[in-house]
Amino acid sequence: MSGRTLVLVRHGRTAWNHEGRLQGQLDIGLDEHGHAQARQVAPQIAALRPSLLWCSDLERTRQTVAPIAEASGLEPVFDKRLREFSFGEYESLSHAELAERDPAGYAALRAGRYDDVPAAEPTEAVRARMVEALTELLAELAPGETGVAISHGAAIREATVALLGWPPEQTHSLRGLDNCGRVELVETPGVAGGPLRLRAYNRTA
Repeated sequence: MSGRTLVLVRHGRTAWNHEGRLQGQLDIGLDEHGHAQARQVAPQIAALRPSLLWCSDLERTRQTVAPIAEASGLEPVFDKRLREFSFGEYESLSHAELAERDPAGYAALRAGRYDDVPAAEPTEAVRARMVEALTELLAELAPGETGVAISHGAAIREATVALLGWPPEQTHSLRGLDNCGRVELVETPGVAGGPLRLRAYNRTA
């Protein structure tokens, strides 16, 4: 019996990505390059023949999922649990501005230690909501089917480590995802509901 597959895709580039500005949960759309990335990755995702397509409810993920939905013939399900970390009052700040305002917080952000960034949503809360949503998505798939979720870089990285059952500190061994980079997780062959394995990380078009 074939295992199920879960594909996690980061959104395309935004102007704030390009500028090095914190987005968090602010609703920033894709720039021209980001739209091109989404169009480029769409046929590759469609070629995986997904059965379900879920997506964060923020604009940059909605714009990323649109060409994927068209290419795959699927209607996306929008779920706010798939949002990026919230960075509270630090959202909209550039890296340079944050480094000047809070050098320790900036160093923690750059190191991926988000619990040491005073304004950030707790990592455990992000991990819990992401895993809850993705476990539900996986449960809706039949054996051999593929589900796709469009989300955000830091949130996907946390979810990947949690879904693989790795210790949380292993998150720091994974590099950040590129825009429209994807993670592919597959069930152990012949063990429905069994542990997930990492098939690909940061695969891009």
